[in-house]
Amino acid sequence: MDFDVLTLFPEMFAALTQYGVTGRACEQRLTSVTTWNIRDFSEDSRKTVDDRAYGGGPGMVMMAKPLDSCLEAVGRSHLNRGINPGPVCLLSPQGEPFSQKLATDILNYRQLTLICGRYEAIDQRFIDDKVDFEISIGDFVVSGGELPAMILMDAVIRLIPGALGDEDSALQDSFMNGLLDHPHYTRPEVYGNKSVPDVLLGGHHAKIIDWRRQKSLELTFKRRPDLIIKARANGLLSPKDEAFLKTLKS
Repeated sequence: MDFDVLTLFPEMFAALTQYGVTGRACEQRLTSVTTWNIRDFSEDSRKTVDDRAYGGGPGMVMMAKPLDSCLEAVGRSHLNRGINPGPVCLLSPQGEPFSQKLATDILNYRQLTLICGRYEAIDQRFIDDKVDFEISIGDFVVSGGELPAMILMDAVIRLIPGALGDEDSALQDSFMNGLLDHPHYTRPEVYGNKSVPDVLLGGHHAKIIDWRRQKSLELTFKRRPDLIIKARANGLLSPKDEAFLKTLKS
């Protein structure tokens, strides 16, 4: 999958493209991340990309024209290679809440363009005409769309086959089955007077699977009961799961 990112700070994305799982995925060409500096498409010598808001108020608003020109360049670059550009996504507090399911859905695209806003807002006319959907990473505000864009790409890239050393790793992540992940342990067997649970040392795979499922249910029940409700509504809980949850309630 290929990503194109419209931003005022392309250098920030080195954190994604040069390090860790996402850096290796880029190096192995499992994905590509191309950044486009919006200022390069400004029409004046000062590289202006923002102006005061009509109607007054604090902060500046990103102008539609530089964004439009930059997005057109992205489209041309793909069409010249015989590739139809994918959808355009704006990182925005007004967007749909990002989730593991949404990350999985995004993986179906061949290409995705991400718009990283700055300042107070983006001219609504650009959003209305060119943005296909908006995504929010939470009910809070950050200084720009760069960090949210990197979070989105990280979540999607780790789902690409071959991006992780063990293909089962992503399947066991929190939220993949609608629940939080179970606890994990490694060597030494005893640390700080606390031992690894006996069931993990016994080598009985069926018992280990049951223990992990129960711990996942228990942790979700305690910390995110809303996920239990969603999992139940989506048919992700078995009769065995429900029987265990009843013991927690009691």
